[in-house]
Amino acid sequence: MKWSILSALLCYAAGMTVWAHREASSHVCTGIEIHVEGSAAMDSVIRHGVTEELRDYPKRITGTPLHQLSTVDVERYLARYSNFESVNCMISSHGKLIVRIVPLVPVMRVFFADYSYYINKEGKHIESNAEFYSDVPVVSGSFNRHFRPAAVLPLVNYIRKDPMLGELVSMVVAENEHNLILVPRIRGHVINFGDTTRLDEKKRALALFYRQVMPYKGWEEYDTISVKFRGQVVATRRDKTRLNHAEEYDEEIDLEEATLPDTGERHATTDGETEHKPQDTPEGVKQQG
Repeated sequence: MKWSILSALLCYAAGMTVWAHREASSHVCTGIEIHVEGSAAMDSVIRHGVTEELRDYPKRITGTPLHQLSTVDVERYLARYSNFESVNCMISSHGKLIVRIVPLVPVMRVFFADYSYYINKEGKHIESNAEFYSDVPVVSGSFNRHFRPAAVLPLVNYIRKDPMLGELVSMVVAENEHNLILVPRIRGHVINFGDTTRLDEKKRALALFYRQVMPYKGWEEYDTISVKFRGQVVATRRDKTRLNHAEEYDEEIDLEEATLPDTGERHATTDGETEHKPQDTPEGVKQQG
């Protein structure tokens, strides 16, 4: 009886294996579902990008028998892009390929010479792929091993969180770590923000300049507004031929008075005596404003 039961179980297992293989061969992948975790803002962008990339997958996915579809190969194919923190694939009970993506969220796009890429909040490089484009602040500059794009992140994050600067600034030009230039959407001037220190103070100085100077001087009067120095705003005129001081003038001199002999003038002193002081002959006076 014992051997009979064991034999029956072995036959059942063999039969079920054959049936399972036959059923698996008849079941095909019915579609692809993409789930993006951790970033609602990037959800639609990542979905679109992954969909476009899976269209170029070397093997057909939808309609392929499930036993021929390797989720590991799909994961490796998508993981070759630097846009993702992690990629996990599985087959659902309904025969769909489930792709779960944890993206690297870009906070800044860097233009360096002829090369362009994104970086995340930790400064990690993300490939600049057209399918995964994200509308983030743009930074252009001459970077090197001493001055890296991550050094500009404090200013970029400040601009992104500040309502005024977020609407005003279109890009940042990093000349060096001490001269970070904001390029406004308003044409006519640029703003030298200096380095990434005292950002609140610099923003207040810029707002004050916009409120109290620009309405009277106009947006085309200056080509550069610098708030990099503590306690002051330095503006450079667009027209460099204009004088930055008042016009010079000569005081009119009475020629007859100038030819009069010197006369004495008495001044009272503290001890009750008087001293004699000659009166200077008038000369031409030059004054600068």
